[in-house]
Amino acid sequence: MTQAEWARDLARQLLEKPLPRRWAHTQGVAARAASLAPILGDDTDTLTAAAYLHDIGYSPEVVDTGFHPLDGARYLRDVAQADETLYRLVAHHSCAVNEATERGLFDVLNKEFMPERPDLMDALTYCDMTTGPDGRHLDVTERLAEIHSRYGPEHLVSRSITASTPCILTAVRTVQGQLARS
Repeated sequence: MTQAEWARDLARQLLEKPLPRRWAHTQGVAARAASLAPILGDDTDTLTAAAYLHDIGYSPEVVDTGFHPLDGARYLRDVAQADETLYRLVAHHSCAVNEATERGLFDVLNKEFMPERPDLMDALTYCDMTTGPDGRHLDVTERLAEIHSRYGPEHLVSRSITASTPCILTAVRTVQGQLARS
């Protein structure tokens, strides 16, 4: 069984029934990750696994702090005993440091989980931020607008996304550039 297959099965178990829309998004993000094989090579399986796992922190079975990157990473480390690369990618996906700051969890996140390789972080951000809630491909600007619309302007997630926008746009443009050159 590949890492991605293991991750798919775990994510399905945690998300499919309690959060079917989140499961649809997750499947779309994983499909985007698999499509990056021309630029990721041997790292494709790892990134696809991380894509399946990136939102498991929303699962009612996993929620602890309410900050899904931290909750998911802790679950992967402490319960699932996943590979360190996977839980580090989950902990820091899509510029999560900004939401951690909003939630007062910046020090906790960074003490428990070092960021992963920048190329893999960019690739996971690209996959997440170009996939809508229903799993369909979206332009990054449409995805950012969708998040703001869903949460409203005063919500901490919207504030975090605003702070994260330069990081997200840089990651998406970097991956798009790599794909264009491949």
